Amino acid sequence: MPRTLPSLISLAGLIIIIVAGFQYWLAVGGIDVAALSAAGQIDDGNLKWQCTYLLSETCNTVLGQLVELGESAGYQPLIFWLGAALFVAGVVMTVTNKGRREAMGRVTAALEFDTRLLGMVGALILIWIGFDVMTDGNFLTARNLWNLSVQTSVVAIVATGMVLVIVTRNIDLSVGSVLGFLGMVMAVVQVEILPRGLGIPPQMEVGLLGLDFQVHPLFTIEMALGNAYLWIVAVLAGVLVGALIGLFQGFWIAYAGVPAFIVTLGGLLVFRGAAWWVTSGRTVAPMDTTFQDLGGGIGGSIGATGSWIVGGLAILMFVVGAFRDRARRQQFGFPLKPMWAEVTVVMLSIVLVLGAVQVMNSFYQPERTVATRIVDDLLTQGTLQADGGVVFSDEGLEIIATLPEEAQALTTEIDDRRTQRELVGVLADWPDLERIARGIPIPVLILIGVALAMSFIATRTSFGRYVFAIGGNPEAAVLAGVNAKRVVLYIFMLMGVLCAIAGAVQTARLNAGANSTGTLLELQAIAAAVIGGTSLAGGIGTIPGALLGALVMQSLQSGMVLLGMDTPLQNIVIGFVLIVAVWIDTVYQKRRK
Repeated sequence: MPRTLPSLISLAGLIIIIVAGFQYWLAVGGIDVAALSAAGQIDDGNLKWQCTYLLSETCNTVLGQLVELGESAGYQPLIFWLGAALFVAGVVMTVTNKGRREAMGRVTAALEFDTRLLGMVGALILIWIGFDVMTDGNFLTARNLWNLSVQTSVVAIVATGMVLVIVTRNIDLSVGSVLGFLGMVMAVVQVEILPRGLGIPPQMEVGLLGLDFQVHPLFTIEMALGNAYLWIVAVLAGVLVGALIGLFQGFWIAYAGVPAFIVTLGGLLVFRGAAWWVTSGRTVAPMDTTFQDLGGGIGGSIGATGSWIVGGLAILMFVVGAFRDRARRQQFGFPLKPMWAEVTVVMLSIVLVLGAVQVMNSFYQPERTVATRIVDDLLTQGTLQADGGVVFSDEGLEIIATLPEEAQALTTEIDDRRTQRELVGVLADWPDLERIARGIPIPVLILIGVALAMSFIATRTSFGRYVFAIGGNPEAAVLAGVNAKRVVLYIFMLMGVLCAIAGAVQTARLNAGANSTGTLLELQAIAAAVIGGTSLAGGIGTIPGALLGALVMQSLQSGMVLLGMDTPLQNIVIGFVLIVAVWIDTVYQKRRK
């Protein structure tokens, strides 16, 4: 094969992608042909954009044809994906070229990059660019990426445990039902069991725009602020029940010898029914106000300052980790990575962290939320007089002085509920209202903590080594003294704990314990693990790969939702993606042998 052919194919694909994207931009109104014609920038009757000083007459003709296509074409997505296919095919042909493959192999070996993960990153970039083009720039926005990170968290948390399950040549079809059951358990514990057992009525919102009700005087303040122990006990109860469920299923799989497929298929039915049985089909809501933050709601993020602190700690961890790893290699006489490779990896990590934090900080809280917070601050700084009216402290007066005149006039009757709502509306429409960045969502922080813990377990503990040994060769692992039954039992207990954590995030996000929570999540978790490089044959899998697979899965779903695709069609696309992922894994395994 001529060496230039793959490059030409890739270049052709890239040109088609650019042309298709530009064509779509024109089709959705990127250029107003009538306005340009009236301004004399388009020749009468020819629809050519006069690119004076920059483009030649040939380019004018091409752009004019694109305008015509953009106005009439409805097949742009097909053109885009054709270009993407050509681009990927050219890259694959380039990589398979022996000389270039060896050169790229030396570079990736020096950088110690996982080539499969690099391929996943490339696919993710193409997916993001493609959806951004097809949604007229609505996909790659701070708002959508922030929501995408929250949506990915639940699947990714479960997928980290699914990696260990699949590595040991097992499967868990019950994770969606278990998650839904545990979410219902946590909801019932914090909303009904604990308050009823303590003689406290179920919690309701108290304060601005809230609902007043009579509670015992000793509990009025705690209930208004969000009683801390309620949600903590609820989450701990969910984790405990999740571990017991994992113990139950793991016993049947490891010690009773029942195939994991059958046990977890039974669990799928049992725990989905149990979620309904706990409340006889009722939806339990609302959740504790502090518990809601676990789902990334209005208060479920750490703000700009906290996000930069987390980003700084992550960068520090990358830098220190690189130095420690190099020092340990040198200490034990292992080969060292070239310095350029070390610097490249660290710089890439820093850029990714800074970019992610910047995106999270570019999504701001709703105006009404900020306005409500200002009114709440004023209420805490005011004292209601016996003869009516409110007297503000010096700090309250300072806040009022910064407000617009219309808002200042309303503060004189801030004790009235209707006035409070009117004041919130005025402040929400105030052009100079402070914009407060949401920052990193709490579900993402939970995911990061879970991912770090699971990565440590999988790569730095004897338990993790036993897991991969069992998956690679069960007989050899047993002969080497590994207690395979106990390891499998622990894996399913860990899976139950992860389902509890993910269930807490999902239930908090929905602000309700619902019977449908977690439906089909097992398929998403399995797909995320397999797409991320976990082999169904066992013995191979990584936690970062599962996270990337979950992000790819959720990106596909989010993009299809933005395009307005029906749910059945979304399932068809996801199904084909899973088939292709398994096919790639099969080809990879054959080449390894």
